[in-house]
Amino acid sequence: MPFEMTVYILRCADDSYYVGSTKQAVEARVWEHNNLPIDGYTTRRRPVELVFTETYDRITDAIAREQQLKGWSRRKKEALIALAYESLPELSRRGHLVAKAP
Repeated sequence: MPFEMTVYILRCADDSYYVGSTKQAVEARVWEHNNLPIDGYTTRRRPVELVFTETYDRITDAIAREQQLKGWSRRKKEALIALAYESLPELSRRGHLVAKAP
């Protein structure tokens, strides 16, 4: 039986984004974010809505991707959610910090 881990992005009620990962069914994890009395980021930002998922066969790949996405700007996360992959390179922090020649 193949192992799967899902990296996901939630849109919170305050319009912020939460990035996480889970080994369980992602729908069950979203239910937990919305219903369990666990003190965490999403607790005071309910309800949350699932807006993006990626599934990985290796836990190390999923954890690395989760950490990568947590470091992304809001605009870059929104481009990913919209599947606008061609926009991702220009939205990198390096791209925004470097002045472009006229």
